Amino acid sequence: MDKYRFAWRGVDRKGEMQSGVLHAHNQKEVGHELKQQRIRATHIQREFDLPSWLQFKTQPRVSARDITQFTRQLATLLHAGVPLLQAFDILDRGESKVSLKNLVRELRNQIEGGVALNKALRQHAAFDALYCNLVAVGELAGMLDSMLERLANHLEKSEALRTTIRSAFIYPSAVLGIAGAVLILILVFVVPAFQNIFASFGAELPWLTQGVIALSEGLQHFGLWLLALTGLAFWWLSRQVQQRTNWRRFVHRELLRIPIAGPLTRHACTARWTRTLATLFAAGVPLTEALEALQGVTGHLLFQAATQSIQAQLIQGQALSRALESTEGLFPPMVVQMCAIGEESGALDHMLEKTAEHFEREVDSTVARLSTLLEPFIMVVLGLLIGGLVMALYLPIFQLGQVV
Repeated sequence: MDKYRFAWRGVDRKGEMQSGVLHAHNQKEVGHELKQQRIRATHIQREFDLPSWLQFKTQPRVSARDITQFTRQLATLLHAGVPLLQAFDILDRGESKVSLKNLVRELRNQIEGGVALNKALRQHAAFDALYCNLVAVGELAGMLDSMLERLANHLEKSEALRTTIRSAFIYPSAVLGIAGAVLILILVFVVPAFQNIFASFGAELPWLTQGVIALSEGLQHFGLWLLALTGLAFWWLSRQVQQRTNWRRFVHRELLRIPIAGPLTRHACTARWTRTLATLFAAGVPLTEALEALQGVTGHLLFQAATQSIQAQLIQGQALSRALESTEGLFPPMVVQMCAIGEESGALDHMLEKTAEHFEREVDSTVARLSTLLEPFIMVVLGLLIGGLVMALYLPIFQLGQVV
């Protein structure tokens, strides 16, 4: 039976108002959970799922950057010797973002009620299985502060990698988007004024000018329909890709074949995969269990299927380096060689971490080269578009001047 999301408000044993969200089968179970946390519930209401475009307006979500900041601050406080509940009180008082503040309060109330930290984390979608598993290992080993420190380092490097990749596409997308908007405005509002001038010439217009006028008229008459159909088609395709695994696998496979985006995606997924495996293995998680938690870390279906295959081979007694060789070239040869060296020397976690650092540098250098190459490409594209538009508008005037 599925669990549902319930929003609650209540009064704690100190007489202070508290609120939060719990996942349970029914309201009675929520009330029982709050009673164990010594909270007298005053309001419990089930929250129904809404589309994502409505959810972010009604309830702000906790971002990955917020989780990274929370982990680093909690690790610092625990490392300084602050007790866990007091650390959550300090985080609660110092946090200004409402969504993260509510999350900290919910976790604190659950821990005060006797729930282990890793079990409290599993009740919130902001924390993935990898995060919860590492916290559970830290609690069992009595080294929660060290494990959170390692986890914070891992999250910070993963966030830096995502930021690097995202920044490679923000600048060209913004420039081309603004240029496209300006061109549409010119075609819709400026070209019709020139069209009236051309009509008074009474002469045949050049083919380039005729094409621009036809495009302008098409945008004026069918622009809104074209925009609506494009948005609807994009929404339908994205929904199909999300719902159909074979479509998503096809997109992921073809993405790796694109000349520049392919190596960038492969290096980014490899860096995230090796760094996460290094973090889990260094924390004492067995290799087969680490691969179980590693399957969805890259967000790429081909790497997920390869991880499942590697795990199955390890269960059968195969070495990690040999299992990596059977992934049909998905992982670069350097990963296989470094894993083989790590297995022979007994320093697999160290070799995996070095491999992750190497591919993170590769991603940085690829993004830097991509940015350098995109700037002149964008300038050429904008020059051709603007130059062609200006030529199309003024060519009839130049020809009229020659005739006169």
